[in-house]
Amino acid sequence: MYALLLAGLAVVLAGVAPRVMARLVAFRRAPRPALVAWQAVSLSAVLAALFAAPAALGYLDNTTYGWIACSSQDDCATTLWWMENRRWIVLGTAAALALLVLGRLLLSGHRIGTRLRAARARHRELVDVLAEPDDGGRADGIRILDHATPTAYCLPGRRSRVVLTQGALAALPTDELEAVLAHERAHLRGRHDLLIEYFTVLHHSVPGPVRSPAALREVRLLVEALADRAAVRSSGPVPTARALLTLAQGQAPEASLGVAGEGTTAARMRLLAQPALAAPVVVLMYLYAGAVVVLPLLLLWLAWR
Repeated sequence: MYALLLAGLAVVLAGVAPRVMARLVAFRRAPRPALVAWQAVSLSAVLAALFAAPAALGYLDNTTYGWIACSSQDDCATTLWWMENRRWIVLGTAAALALLVLGRLLLSGHRIGTRLRAARARHRELVDVLAEPDDGGRADGIRILDHATPTAYCLPGRRSRVVLTQGALAALPTDELEAVLAHERAHLRGRHDLLIEYFTVLHHSVPGPVRSPAALREVRLLVEALADRAAVRSSGPVPTARALLTLAQGQAPEASLGVAGEGTTAARMRLLAQPALAAPVVVLMYLYAGAVVVLPLLLLWLAWR
């Protein structure tokens, strides 16, 4: 019973909940608790899928048999075989599904992680070669490329880089440039690349019919909105909004995090003009995240009770 509940919970949290949450655009005004809620839902979906097999262990303890009536000897043999082996069949099916989920997660994580790290390493080497000689920039991890399009992005990792083009330096006054640097450094400091990688792995490990592209786009938007908050604290909302507009046409390469985002500039500028969510709503978001994580643990405990 509880194994089926956990399996159903995994499907709901992986397929239904992300589609509903992606439509709750008001929660973008509190990007940090919103990201916590997204992480809680995704983690709970994984736990529910993995706990289905252990929950079936409780079913193995049920050894009560009753009287059965059969219309023929063959029917009795089939019925007795099922009653004697049904628990192991249920456990084997649940274990196979759990191993399938875990295998898809590990395979997706290996493929995506390897591809992203290789792309960052290649681009980091290319940037170091093409960057203009600037000892001050090299000292703090900033690289300047001779390109007319205003562009800014960061390459996360152990040897992180913040990359600016000459077009960005020419187009951005001092306060807007400080906002851009604060935005990119917030990405690097918060290791937002790992957060996006985590959700990307989960997105690709979920079966196609259940997968929600809108959920992944929403998480990317929330990550950019969170970095925008750091830019606002550094330079204020107006310079940040102007910098977003100036860099809107720039395109960051694969595996990087850029100020321009992926078609999110308009939504982020609207967020800069909106007030933050009230404290009680933020508290409810954190409570929701905690309850979602506890639910599969509670179901597993009830199965073993």
